[in-house]
Amino acid sequence: MIKRAFDVVFSVIGLVLLAPLLILIAIIIKLDSKGPVLFIQGRVGKNNKDFKIFKFRTMRVQSHKKGLLTLGNDDSRITKTGYFLRRYKIDEFPQLINILIGDMSFVGPRPELRYYVNFYNEDDMGIFAVRPGITGLASLKYRNEVELLKAAENPEDFFINTIIPDKLKFNKEYIKRRNFFFDLKLIFITIIKVITK
Repeated sequence: MIKRAFDVVFSVIGLVLLAPLLILIAIIIKLDSKGPVLFIQGRVGKNNKDFKIFKFRTMRVQSHKKGLLTLGNDDSRITKTGYFLRRYKIDEFPQLINILIGDMSFVGPRPELRYYVNFYNEDDMGIFAVRPGITGLASLKYRNEVELLKAAENPEDFFINTIIPDKLKFNKEYIKRRNFFFDLKLIFITIIKVITK
């Protein structure tokens, strides 16, 4: 109850305070490249149910046809504005809407594509007991995931067989340790990591 109340109150505050910035970013995205302002994609959330995640679009339209994974911060599909938005995680701001409507929380396992969830085993499915989050233990460890994928000989294989199992380990650890104050700690660490990046 406390966690959900925190999510609702601070997502509303965030949306209100950031409204001028969000509008400015939307205008810049439209001026920088053709396509919609938002990137809307299906992800898997609490109780193993699909939902639509909102992000500022950072890639050119139809980029997903060239692969689901982003390979490095200099991936040719990323727009000029998108590079900046990704670097400082600003592209995640629209997920305040996901938090407000109850699809996500500020802290929790990062929501994955259904395609990759299909590789989970029965025990892994336990992470769907909680709402997915913008940040969490796995998100902090793999904040430079795109660079790891770029360096991999076979990015898809590396993601499925190395990164996913390790992320699941951290997500399960979060579920065991989760409480309101632990969430606050992870939010604080995330802010510091973004600011000092």
